[in-house]
Amino acid sequence: MLNQRQRTWQRVILLIVLGYEGLGGLAGGGLLIAKPDGSLMEMPVALMHGTFSDFLIPGIILLGLGALNVVAFIDVLRRRRTAWLTAGLALGGLAVWFLVEIIVIRELHWLHVMWGFPVMLGIAAAIPLVPLPSAAMRDIFLVCGVASSLLYVAMNIIVPAQSPGYSAASQVVSELSAVGAPARPLWVVLGLFYTVLVTAFGWGVRIAAGDDRRLRIAGILIAIYGALGIVWVFAPMHQRAVLAAGGGTAVDIVHNTLGGVTEVIYLAALALAASALGTAFRLYSITTFVILLSFGVQMVREAPRVGTGGPTPLIGVWQRINIGVFVLWVIVLAIVLLVRGHEKDRRAPLHALGQPA
Repeated sequence: MLNQRQRTWQRVILLIVLGYEGLGGLAGGGLLIAKPDGSLMEMPVALMHGTFSDFLIPGIILLGLGALNVVAFIDVLRRRRTAWLTAGLALGGLAVWFLVEIIVIRELHWLHVMWGFPVMLGIAAAIPLVPLPSAAMRDIFLVCGVASSLLYVAMNIIVPAQSPGYSAASQVVSELSAVGAPARPLWVVLGLFYTVLVTAFGWGVRIAAGDDRRLRIAGILIAIYGALGIVWVFAPMHQRAVLAAGGGTAVDIVHNTLGGVTEVIYLAALALAASALGTAFRLYSITTFVILLSFGVQMVREAPRVGTGGPTPLIGVWQRINIGVFVLWVIVLAIVLLVRGHEKDRRAPLHALGQPA
């Protein structure tokens, strides 16, 4: 059948986000156009590191995005058939705006949460408006799992290559996005894409679960694991030299705690999915868990020396083996659910799939 009609609470969230972002875009864009030197918003032109000579072009773009969000607000309010398209263009445009902005200014600010996080909420609330069969929407979300794993592997190839002096063998992944790390903006931007893809995949697992409670919970846990990527952005570790000199802060404690929490979440999701999807997948998941545990122990042995400046010759190797094993598990889970979903679709009556009976 076609995608379920947008629920009232989803529509309310979408309207609030579109109104909030629309007015903000119009106000911000107008101020930048009125004073391209950024004085009205107390923003120095130097913030853009030479990308633009002043804020005139960014102001015009922001004003246009604000206007597009207002148009989308009206479409959603009047329940027009094109609401899904205008809302998608408006919020998608803002998502690109914020990602480019982070790259250009080479900095993360609390304002990115204030204006950027609602965009993600709005996109999630707008998804039910897309006029696709529920089976097609399920498959799109599941394919996001494959895409997320491929993206994360690419991140671990591309970003280290942009980090002079970084050793993938002796340094952990978190050091790529550490405070003051040269590649931090690039990692964060790519990481936000990864966050969206994993969260969407988790929702896809929940949809594919049907009446299976264990698989539904596994999907919710994966979505939570993905959404925590937003928190990671604002809880980076400090670089080793700073930690060794005693310059660590409470943020480092949050970073380490978040690492432990995410591990528990995805291991719980792994166990639940394994119990719900048959013997072959269960055995594969058990093997995955054993590998994760084995190399996780190796990481734990070297981890204390990260904060003291001691040698960690293979900590990056152990971590990347675990990363590879986990992203492969995500791909396998996505494929298993895609195959299972298509088998169910073939057995279902045609009218249940939104086709003529």
